[in-house]
Amino acid sequence: MGDEVPIGLARLWRLPTESRLGRPAELDAERVVRTAVELADRAGLSGVTLAKVAKELGFTTMSLYRHVGSKEELLVLMGDAATGPAPQLAAGPGAWRAGLRQWAYALRAVHARHTWLSHLPVSGPPSGPNAISWMDVCLRALRGTGLDWGTKVGIMTLLSGYVRSAAQLAGDLAEGRRGSGLDQPQAEQEYGRALAGLVDRERFPEVAALFTSGLFESAPADDPEQADFDLGLDLILDGVAAAIRAAGHGD
Repeated sequence: MGDEVPIGLARLWRLPTESRLGRPAELDAERVVRTAVELADRAGLSGVTLAKVAKELGFTTMSLYRHVGSKEELLVLMGDAATGPAPQLAAGPGAWRAGLRQWAYALRAVHARHTWLSHLPVSGPPSGPNAISWMDVCLRALRGTGLDWGTKVGIMTLLSGYVRSAAQLAGDLAEGRRGSGLDQPQAEQEYGRALAGLVDRERFPEVAALFTSGLFESAPADDPEQADFDLGLDLILDGVAAAIRAAGHGD
């Protein structure tokens, strides 16, 4: 099988890539990837280099190339490992909405545990075993909706992109507020007050109306970030419901 499958894909699926005769190796792909993930969790994606991973493991950088072909391959391996296997979703007739919501929440939780994931370069479609498991359960949630394969894949891509984008934005905003002493609601109030005095009603009538509407002064939700995420998710799921109705299968 090793001759049929590209070496990088074989390593991603943990297929044998060389003879296992002789003394067991002191190092393997699992240890390399696990150490790299731990480094990224501590220092962010920029803190992961082959040299730093090798130092953490107590090996030379060259010794890692037996198990990881390049930094780019390591990132792919890290992404699949950190994402982990997909959860079981709500199932049954008409359960697609609950299933997709659960899928999005679970993926968001993964991004919260590994904040560097949203900054991981996207090198192609899902290809690792964990990524494929998330793909499978998402498609299972859409089974019976009457949607064609292209639409189902498009919905999955939209949802995963939304979760990634929301996680990245939340992380960037938190980083931007660091040192200011403001939480999200306070930062939004400061923003609204500052812009209200700057925006010209003649030039920007709708934005001026927004800043004088009291929206940024109103009592915030218990978890503004969650409320923002839910709003976007509901809009996406409403669009999926419309597509299902158009396919003649109702909600």
